[in-house]
Amino acid sequence: MNRKWLLGLILVLLGLSGALAQQSRLDVVKGRGRLVCGVNAVLPGFGFLDQKTGKYTGFDVEFCRAVAAALFGDPDKVDYVPLDARVRFQAVQNGEVDVAFRNTTVTANRDGALGVDFLPVTFYDGQGVMVKKGRANSLRELQDATFCTTQGTTNEKNITDYIRAQKWRNAKVLTFEDGAKVMNAFLQGRCDAFTADKSQLVGFRATAPKPEELVILKETISKEPLAGFVRENDSRWRDALSWIVYATIQAEEYGITQKNLDQFLKSEVPEIRRFLGLEGTLGQDLGLPRDFVVRVIRAVGNYGEIYDRFFGAKSPFYIPRTGTLNALQRYGGLMYSPPFR
Repeated sequence: MNRKWLLGLILVLLGLSGALAQQSRLDVVKGRGRLVCGVNAVLPGFGFLDQKTGKYTGFDVEFCRAVAAALFGDPDKVDYVPLDARVRFQAVQNGEVDVAFRNTTVTANRDGALGVDFLPVTFYDGQGVMVKKGRANSLRELQDATFCTTQGTTNEKNITDYIRAQKWRNAKVLTFEDGAKVMNAFLQGRCDAFTADKSQLVGFRATAPKPEELVILKETISKEPLAGFVRENDSRWRDALSWIVYATIQAEEYGITQKNLDQFLKSEVPEIRRFLGLEGTLGQDLGLPRDFVVRVIRAVGNYGEIYDRFFGAKSPFYIPRTGTLNALQRYGGLMYSPPFR
């Protein structure tokens, strides 16, 4: 009898430990009441710590704010953790951050071997090269150049592969721990070219002392789809965050903005009402508040509004969207949301 009792106790304890081990990060974050979000602190346009205000700003940062708005109704309930490229995956794996939105490329190796799951792509990019005016008009003129780039990134691997494929025996690669240090080395003449995602090059060029003296070459040498990521095998958390990202895209597809949101809340169109949580159980099914989409739009706007805020024509980091992969699908791009139903 004692053995049966002991065996039963062991089974109960194993069941409890299994349940605790399987607790979703969604429940952890809700219980904490704040989101811990990994970001870049030195990349203008995407993630940047404003030394004057002490606040983080940028395209990626807005998605941290969108998640906080969806969960808590307050986009400022976020603790930001600056991550450089070398530690970003480890920070997610060990639970230091709940999610990272940090200009990170989705690749097969990262998805399969690094213990993370990616969220929907938020920006389609490609790697380019920036030089000082007069140094080169095309990439083929850099056969004997020294390229500066960031350690632990696809940019480092891509330029190394490119040099090898072209059989450039005199080309070299220097790496630094973050983009700001790469830019400093480039401006100081330690390398002939700065290679990174083109969006990064636009951001760093805009903040240079004499941006008119820097040229981004036309060639693109890779595909760089950028997305946030979470710890592997937590489908509830990944699903919730994925649909928060999709909500910004779907809102743009419907034409719902921060300014006209209240008008849409009066809509009688079934798919609009379902999207905004006026009927149905979409939010509840995802472990989110019924009106999570409304909260997101009020806080950060739709995808187009987020894009224009940081890369629009009035931004110092202007990156045209029309005719690119970042346009909505109806305009020839790759941005579209699966159905909210």
